[in-house]
Amino acid sequence: MSTMNISLPDALQSYVDEQVAGRRLGTSSEYVRELIQRDQDRQRLRGLLLDGADSAAAAPADRTYFDALRTRVSRGV
Repeated sequence: MSTMNISLPDALQSYVDEQVAGRRLGTSSEYVRELIQRDQDRQRLRGLLLDGADSAAAAPADRTYFDALRTRVSRGV
């Protein structure tokens, strides 16, 4: 694992310290890792949404669709 040092104004450092304590994290590094992971998740979701928007239209998700889906799930298919 590599190390990264960052500089924060006092107000941001206080905020980070509060978040670490409030979330019961051990260190500010854990908090920053959590923020980065959430950002990666958001970027992945954004990519999936954009891919979906660019894809061809599918059958509508109407009552018939959901009834069939419930049937498949109940059968374990």
